[in-house]
Amino acid sequence: MIDKKDMDIIKNLRTIEWLKSEILTSVANLYELLARGEDNIKEDIEDITSNIILLSYLLGKRLGLNYEDINSNLIDKIKLNLIEDHKIEKWYGDLSELLEFIRHNQG
Repeated sequence: MIDKKDMDIIKNLRTIEWLKSEILTSVANLYELLARGEDNIKEDIEDITSNIILLSYLLGKRLGLNYEDINSNLIDKIKLNLIEDHKIEKWYGDLSELLEFIRHNQG
């Protein structure tokens, strides 16, 4: 007989596998959308991208992380890439912009 603790572990493992599958599906959908080369896809790209971010947070939570630690690690990664003079920063300034956005919108 399976006890409640075992059921919770099984449920969590299934949820992790489902979230991984959803992330892969969303990434595939993004590639497909971009490959079509259609105009006026901004809303679709926003939807898929935000879904990938959402699913990533939820997966991290199921893997034992908390949202604050994920955000803190994200900020650390941005800072490290700024120090290492990442190409995306040199070309566009995206990392500085993202860091400012995150800092401005933290609660």
